[in-house]
Amino acid sequence: MLPNQPGIYQYFDDIGKIIYIGKAKDLRKRVSSYFSKSHDHRKTSLLVRNIADIKHMIVQSEQDALLLENNLIKKYQPRYNIQLKDDKSFPWICIKNEPFPRVVKTRELEKDGSKYYGPYTSIYTVRTLLELFKSEYKLRTCNYNLTKENIKNGKFKVCLEYHIGNCLGPCEGLISEEKYNEGIGDINNILKGNISGVIKHLKELMVGLADSLNFEEAAKIKEKYDSLNRYQSRSTIVSPNITDVDVFTIEEDDKWAFINYLKVIKGAIIQTFTLEIKKVLDETSEELLLAGIVEIRQKIFSNSREILVPLKLDFKLDNVFFRIPQRGEKKELLELSQRNAKYFRLEKDKHAVLKNPNIRLEQLLGTIKKDLQLEETPFHIECFDNSNLQGTNPVAACVVFKNAKPNVKEYRHYNIKSVEGPNDFASMEEVVFRRYKRLIDENKSLPQLIVIDGGKGQLTSAVKALDSLELRGKISVIGIAKRLEEIYFPDDSVPIYINKNSQTLKIIQQLRDEAHRFGITFHRNKRSKEFITSELKSIEGVGDITMQKLLKEFKSVKKIKEQPLTVLEKSVGKSKAKIVFDYFNK
Repeated sequence: MLPNQPGIYQYFDDIGKIIYIGKAKDLRKRVSSYFSKSHDHRKTSLLVRNIADIKHMIVQSEQDALLLENNLIKKYQPRYNIQLKDDKSFPWICIKNEPFPRVVKTRELEKDGSKYYGPYTSIYTVRTLLELFKSEYKLRTCNYNLTKENIKNGKFKVCLEYHIGNCLGPCEGLISEEKYNEGIGDINNILKGNISGVIKHLKELMVGLADSLNFEEAAKIKEKYDSLNRYQSRSTIVSPNITDVDVFTIEEDDKWAFINYLKVIKGAIIQTFTLEIKKVLDETSEELLLAGIVEIRQKIFSNSREILVPLKLDFKLDNVFFRIPQRGEKKELLELSQRNAKYFRLEKDKHAVLKNPNIRLEQLLGTIKKDLQLEETPFHIECFDNSNLQGTNPVAACVVFKNAKPNVKEYRHYNIKSVEGPNDFASMEEVVFRRYKRLIDENKSLPQLIVIDGGKGQLTSAVKALDSLELRGKISVIGIAKRLEEIYFPDDSVPIYINKNSQTLKIIQQLRDEAHRFGITFHRNKRSKEFITSELKSIEGVGDITMQKLLKEFKSVKKIKEQPLTVLEKSVGKSKAKIVFDYFNK
């Protein structure tokens, strides 16, 4: 029988693995609630069904239950507990536990007695602070073990950092440990947010040095004083009446909860952080917020006694009281935290969209549909381009994009058959007709959009071909003129201009460029082939069969020219080989 006391409970499955860890103010009431009612959430029902054993642990207070639950969840990571997103990637500032302490950036927290401040969401903030500390307090960067005995025995020598004025030379005893630690004390206070106290101390010291006519030292102190004033001015000032407060708010979607934290010291926000929690069961907002508060306060070692929250929490923390502000400066502070949490969620959603190719594709195709006023989403787009050189070797190319990406296997090129001489309009009409006549005959799917590389004339020719196939109105068709990137529509003499940065224009340009490249390549190959065959045809006594044999074996006229007579004889016989050899070796 479970007691009516605070504690934690653990659920085990039939192989003895922990599947859930929970906390409770009253263990008996909490655990029995799992078995005394039906659960709407499917995963909660699955959890209850898989429970084979229950263990519990009684603790002294509700706070102990919270802390123990948090630590055990992180240790065992049970299947049905919320999942705290790992924040090892966030930097901390560490004051090392050593003689003449170093102050460094780290992403690993070690139990070595050092002091850690963070986590910081901005690496820029960390670098700014470290640069400030290094320049104003001349901290050492070496990793020497600067014990009194090692310094006394002269084990170390000053390095370049000392000679260029970045270090005060503690390795040779050129500064006392007490004097060095005064700067470390200032740094501790700055990182805790007590900047005004340090500024006040520096001002008093500066005035004292000036009064004693020690102007050189006073000038050095003034540099530190000015730097800290500038740093403090960059902090967000909320109210001088708010001294030491933690602020927590929650923003949720279906799968995640985002707990935003603000640290306010002496009227300034000195730290902000957002924790991501992945939901597993039907956790309430109160449970998620409480878990976030415990996790964040443990990480940042916060001991603020006042915590501002947006909703009532039914758990107690020792020497801490929760407040839900209704008006005034603390209410504004809570709203600021809520905006931060909401902004973090929106940014995460935006990045998720950018990373998800399906969502990106849907948005891209939706944009094209809207910009071009299409009736259907253009999953399948085809583009046509004509190529000829001074009227010779007229060819055309058709490229195919599926889901806004090239589908090279479906690219087609065409030799113009029915048109004599350079006539782009008639050539366009021919290839569009041939393309879609074949798709209809083979019962293949038709595109939702056809792009014609050319202006009004080429577009009109393409529309004629669609009319003759009774496809007018069933497929959208547009033309793009090269010079000004004008987009033409059938039966409309006035083009439209799409924003130069629009994804729609970029896709149309990619289609046009790809069709042009594919067509030019085919045209170049055709001209090259015709040049080769025309040269072979000019050899008297060599017919098509001999020519084809030679090209099949040697691939090019150049290679044929290089062959000795004996090799040519093996390919086409003695008589033909002698004719070809004599022609190229006159």
